[in-house]
Amino acid sequence: MSCKRHADDTSDRRYARVARPVVLAGGELTLEQLDLQYDAYTKLYQAPFQVKANGGVLILDDFGRQRVPPKDLLNRWIVPLEKRIDFLTLHTGGKFPVPFDTLLIMATNLEPSQLVEEAFLRRIHYKIQIHGPDPDQYAEIFARCCDERKIQYDHDSVLYIYQEYYGRQGIHPRACHPRDILDHLVDIARFYEGKPVLTNDIVDRACRSYFLDDVRKE
Repeated sequence: MSCKRHADDTSDRRYARVARPVVLAGGELTLEQLDLQYDAYTKLYQAPFQVKANGGVLILDDFGRQRVPPKDLLNRWIVPLEKRIDFLTLHTGGKFPVPFDTLLIMATNLEPSQLVEEAFLRRIHYKIQIHGPDPDQYAEIFARCCDERKIQYDHDSVLYIYQEYYGRQGIHPRACHPRDILDHLVDIARFYEGKPVLTNDIVDRACRSYFLDDVRKE
């Protein structure tokens, strides 16, 4: 949580400007983590993900790959999604309401119809299909990832990846590919104690390591 206050600020100092929380949960999520977790030794409770995300965003990544069935997970959230109120249970059995004021985002690469029935999908008001980037978008993502890693961007390297991997091997471009390929490139450069630069040789090494399934087909 971040807090900012100007030197000449005359507002009530009991209030502070904070950043909205962003909470990410993935395949490790269980139903137990959506309720209070009581520690018998410290006598303290651990708040569930949706409480930590109140006033912000709760991202459920890889929806459908949790250790709990998607139907059970959505059953747990039917009331909070509709009433914007959740009910938590104390270890003594008592229940109390808390606000459910969070933007819930569920991300999956599975067919939604295979995860839950139509009645549940209605409660998820917005369904957005995200396609892979086109060449211009891909180049923009690649350039931004290069900038984050202090690597000199070279558009010829993007063209090389499109020709050798997306073109010849029929791989579909994904928005995460530039980040992952460049991370491989940085690791390779670190291993050889060199500076990460975009050359066809090191890009090819990074891509061969990343697109492993396609290498095995050769």
